[in-house]
Amino acid sequence: MADVYYENIRHKAAEREKTESTGSFRLFKFFIILALIVLAVQLVWFLGITPFRPFSRIEVSGSSLYDNESLLAYAGITPESSFIFTNAGEMEGIISALPLIESVRVIKRFPGSLEVNLLGRRAAALAFANAGGQTIPVVFDRQGVIFQIGAGDLTETMPDLPVISGIIIEQPVLGMSLPARIFPLLENLDSIRMNAPELLSAVSEIRIDRTSSDGIELTLFLIHHKIKVLLSGLNEELLRYTLLMADVLSEREPETSLIDFRGAVASYFPRVTGGWL
Repeated sequence: MADVYYENIRHKAAEREKTESTGSFRLFKFFIILALIVLAVQLVWFLGITPFRPFSRIEVSGSSLYDNESLLAYAGITPESSFIFTNAGEMEGIISALPLIESVRVIKRFPGSLEVNLLGRRAAALAFANAGGQTIPVVFDRQGVIFQIGAGDLTETMPDLPVISGIIIEQPVLGMSLPARIFPLLENLDSIRMNAPELLSAVSEIRIDRTSSDGIELTLFLIHHKIKVLLSGLNEELLRYTLLMADVLSEREPETSLIDFRGAVASYFPRVTGGWL
């Protein structure tokens, strides 16, 4: 009789454990299914809905030459623009055609961000052009692209820009490119202006003359000395040495009017009575 009693107790305990185990499994299964449903909803939202919605973040960086809203509108970006329907390559082509922009990179970040990284043109030098019978300044960058006509917003910095003469610019328009043969000079002028602007502040004018081999020669006119300097090229080291030599010769040989750096050895010449060499 006692054995039957204890057997019933064991049977009921086993049934209770089985019921509790089944309930725990069902609860676990419920949470798993619920988690899968939530994940599926998130995936549908993330992959199927968000890319079609307007960008949640648009960032324009690298240049303040254009108003951001106007720039984006020009490139075709509206408040309704989305990741799916925005072509980054087309945007880059449109923006890079603007005269003040040297380069642009448009990055779409999934699922709803847009980044526009700009590199604005930086003034390397200026020259004077003929426009409608008037002589006006034009500003160009290291690539020889004219991106400003007239003094404009660069009035304050123009005194620091090297003045280039000897090139003929007729009826300038924004985006016009200067002759390719002067590009190396412009690259070097841009580098000098960034690294050692005090050197260029000692030069009042750089005249360009073509050679018979379609190259160029340069004549530097200095601000603090009545000395002309002839060069076949220009870089920071050479300009520094040129100015140093001009200082020394002005003190030791005050009649010096010309320094010629075009050969292997620098030469200098005295002033001609009644004029200049």
